[in-house]
Amino acid sequence: MTQPRTPADAAPATGQRPDLWQPVLLRSAAALVFGAVTIFWASPSVEVMGWAGGLYLLATGVLLLRTVPAAGFQAAAAAGKLLSAAGAVLAGAGFSLAMLHSDLLFGVVAAAGLGLAGAFELLCGLKLRGQHPLARDWITSGAIGLGTAALLPFFIGLGAHALLGVAGGGAIISGVLWVLSGLTLRHDARSSPGKP
Repeated sequence: MTQPRTPADAAPATGQRPDLWQPVLLRSAAALVFGAVTIFWASPSVEVMGWAGGLYLLATGVLLLRTVPAAGFQAAAAAGKLLSAAGAVLAGAGFSLAMLHSDLLFGVVAAAGLGLAGAFELLCGLKLRGQHPLARDWITSGAIGLGTAALLPFFIGLGAHALLGVAGGGAIISGVLWVLSGLTLRHDARSSPGKP
């Protein structure tokens, strides 16, 4: 006899909260602010690079962790585990970068954090394609993270400005993606009738 579906096995979009747009828009704001810092800071020091990059990854990780329950995932569900792992990796990498400053460390730790988190987001998006409104965004964001991670090691020898430029470029692209996604979710939440 087949067991009835439990809430953890239910379709992911069924438990989605109407305030899902909030952590998504906050994530976009973190990415765009970091991207603006990388553009307008003409000659950043290694310390500025460490603090800016570290705070960006830390904020993104925390906001991604906040997205998990808002997206309707339980912590024990596969999608919840993947997104929680991505958030934890980003937060850990961000904390490391904020505390320890060097070009090599930034290139390696940021690449590892963005690469792992990107892989987790990509996998989550692929698993939920057609089942969750953020699935395509996770696929795109994961690909951006993997691309940024792949490029960072090649710029270690060029210093803080180049490393921030690569990381900031990926942040701007993903920030624009998350702005569009967040605004769409907000519009959909406002236009959908209230559920009893």
